[in-house]
Amino acid sequence: MSLPEIVSREQWRAAREELLRKEEAVRRAREVLGAERRRLPMTEVDAEYVFEGGDGKATLLDLFEGRAQLVVHHFEFAPEWKSGCPCCAAFLDQVGHLAHLRARNTSFAAVSRAPFTRILPFKARMGWAVPWYSSGHDDCGHDPGRDFNRDFEATVESDGELVERPGLSCFLRDHDRVFHTYSVYDDGLDGLGTTTGLLDLTALGRSPAGSDRLRLHDEYDS
Repeated sequence: MSLPEIVSREQWRAAREELLRKEEAVRRAREVLGAERRRLPMTEVDAEYVFEGGDGKATLLDLFEGRAQLVVHHFEFAPEWKSGCPCCAAFLDQVGHLAHLRARNTSFAAVSRAPFTRILPFKARMGWAVPWYSSGHDDCGHDPGRDFNRDFEATVESDGELVERPGLSCFLRDHDRVFHTYSVYDDGLDGLGTTTGLLDLTALGRSPAGSDRLRLHDEYDS
């Protein structure tokens, strides 16, 4: 293993200050890009999707749980797989306590094409409490309707076969109307598991209307 060069404290400080200037430039560029992302136009979702979760059937509007925004994790879990994707599992392990997102008027849910009867034991095995829904066929082969993950390009066709890929999609609602604001896939998910990382993908950003001040996660009202 190649180790960093050994230098004096003064040399380290000078090198660190030079790197810091570059890091600050990247941070400023990221803020500009984030503002541009929030100005991205949105498109209305007029298709009717039916999901299956812990409380039975649900619509896309139900996934908002009454909040203004929704971040969906397109979790790779094909109908024929016995368990979910290890990379997607590692990403979900990094997602912070959902109370911080919810206090900022934003819900989070995972969606996979696997039947809910396969999702449920895998979710229990991983110890996750995050809402997770099936958008695909049930165990009897019944198709609930439109393929959510295909429509939002998390399931794509390659050489005549369906291929799963990880992704995040953000939605905004205006009363009963739902709008798609942003999506990112594959390597674009790197570093996005934190509350602020997820909020930075949304149309309203880190301080949407109705948000609460930062608290300990067990001190929020809901």
